[in-house]
Amino acid sequence: MTDSERPGNGRSRTRRRGVLLEEAILDAAWAELAAVGYAQATMAGIAARAGTNKAALYRRWPSRPELLAAAIDRRVVPLDVPTADTGSLRSDALAVLRAISHRCQAARAVPDPGGELAAYLRKKAVAEGFEQMDRVVQRARQRGETAAHVGAPVSRLPVSVLHSELCLRPGPVPDEAITEIIDDLFLPLAAGRPKLI
Repeated sequence: MTDSERPGNGRSRTRRRGVLLEEAILDAAWAELAAVGYAQATMAGIAARAGTNKAALYRRWPSRPELLAAAIDRRVVPLDVPTADTGSLRSDALAVLRAISHRCQAARAVPDPGGELAAYLRKKAVAEGFEQMDRVVQRARQRGETAAHVGAPVSRLPVSVLHSELCLRPGPVPDEAITEIIDDLFLPLAAGRPKLI
């Protein structure tokens, strides 16, 4: 019997492969999170809920945090989806930081006593945010909105500052703080005109 044919919860399942099996696993992971919380969620429990075996999970997601993060991604827009080009560096940058903040806040809503999942998701969101901001600045450079010399250190600064805020605050980062990061720190540097505060 293959992993996609194994019974789950006493019911036999039709053979599932590829996307169908992955969706069943992600649904099961979300159900496991909701039922027992992150600390008690296990790969074995998720496999049982999905009607498959642990090997099917590990072939797709090497670790429990990665699988549970993928399950959360189905409920929150993943950052690795390219941001819309609004035609404005400011609007694009704000959208990236708001998405990171939203994702990290969603992670905090999951019962996670040790903070392992939240830390993993925060790290993942920051890495994806760096990539997004690099693209945002590249587009802005093509539109003539940034100084020609602006590179990765400047484009990644807002994400780094937001990450610090997320680590220090017990709750969500206020939108006013996100706006200040962009308007007071990032935009002056991106334009080649540092703002003296």
